[in-house]
Amino acid sequence: MGELVLRRRRDPKLGNAEIHEIKLGDEFLMSSAFTAGEIALAELALARLSGSALDVVVGGLGLGYTADAALKHESVRSLIVIEALEGVIDWHRRGLVPLGGALTSDGRCRLVQGDFFELASAPERGFDEASPGRRFDAVLVDIDHSPRHLLRSGNKSFYEPAGLRRLARQLRPGGVFGIWSNDVPDREFEQALTEVFDYVDVRVVRFTNPYTGAEAGSTIYLGSKRLADRE
Repeated sequence: MGELVLRRRRDPKLGNAEIHEIKLGDEFLMSSAFTAGEIALAELALARLSGSALDVVVGGLGLGYTADAALKHESVRSLIVIEALEGVIDWHRRGLVPLGGALTSDGRCRLVQGDFFELASAPERGFDEASPGRRFDAVLVDIDHSPRHLLRSGNKSFYEPAGLRRLARQLRPGGVFGIWSNDVPDREFEQALTEVFDYVDVRVVRFTNPYTGAEAGSTIYLGSKRLADRE
């Protein structure tokens, strides 16, 4: 998939703030200068859930902002973060990224090296190797740039109704699926969600681009199941 690089630099345009960035080949995967969407993914999804013992999966670790936002909810009992790139997990464990210490020291959080899309397509196996077929209250995904702008072409089937149905089988009744996108809302993907989930919500998260001062945005897609299963 290309060379994996972690960069740390001081940016004079941002008051000499320390910025962390992850690159994979020619792709920018994440920057600590742009985190509003990643944080909103966890906050919007978990706001739809009640209960005090929630089990959550996050697909894609990156710099850890979605995972950290989830752990800030005391209602979260357990968090499994699935990350394909072992080097990214290693950066967190070695404290080379700002949130690494918080994630690795929280007993609720488990960082797992694996292919999220492969696990999402196999509900009989599921995301928890220690408990095959386990279901979760929320599954949150921040891996591809959008349902159309993919890091790997093989991920495409996940965003189609059949792939989303396999993912939905790993949610508990009333569970929430959430995904971050760097693109504007995609009607075709929204339609795919409505074929699988009982309730679908599309939110545009607005924030100020710190470099241009202009308004920017990312899209959060949410899909919920009824309290009674519907396969």
